Amino acid sequence: MTRGTTGNARGELARARLLDAALQAFARRGFHGTGTRDIAEAAGMSPAAVYVHYRTKEELLFELSLAGHRQVRQVMDEALTGSSAEAGSADPARRLRDVVRAFTSWHARAQIHARVVQYEMAALGPQHAAEIAGLRREIESLMRRLVTDGRDAGVFGVANPHMAALAILSLGIDVARWYRPDGGWGPDEIGAQYGDLALDLVRWTRTDRPPG
Repeated sequence: MTRGTTGNARGELARARLLDAALQAFARRGFHGTGTRDIAEAAGMSPAAVYVHYRTKEELLFELSLAGHRQVRQVMDEALTGSSAEAGSADPARRLRDVVRAFTSWHARAQIHARVVQYEMAALGPQHAAEIAGLRREIESLMRRLVTDGRDAGVFGVANPHMAALAILSLGIDVARWYRPDGGWGPDEIGAQYGDLALDLVRWTRTDRPPG
């Protein structure tokens, strides 16, 4: 290993420690209740060392938000790919259920990260907020497309797929607020239940199904 590689590895390790320390601090105290010194102490570093890697604590929040939203999009894409390969892309109910299950279980499994990502967004600066908003639009667009596809196929009976998609996403996001690891329900169980609930939300009822 060269000297440069060693330095890069140490820098990456230091950044990882700072991100983890910031995550824990933001989750406990909130962004505005956390100081740079708090993060440095939790990471076992001096306050001056923080600025070597991150100019502000807002930069730390942005990195956490970016990673969290990318992870969410990845698990949704993986669920969609797996569902389409296993059940066929013509099964909109299966696709929606699998994506909602993945989305929701992530918010339980990565609860601390999810809570910071979802509930500290207002602290982001304008440029960083715009970038995160773009990722959130991609996530919303994917969920809306799944609901719209089911509606167009005659499987779902929602009049407003956009609103239905936002409702489903909101339900999954809220898991990060109330989930407890010792609560008796695991992330996979919660994800499966929410997948079924999403289908109940969008499917035809006996009174609104068209005749035929």
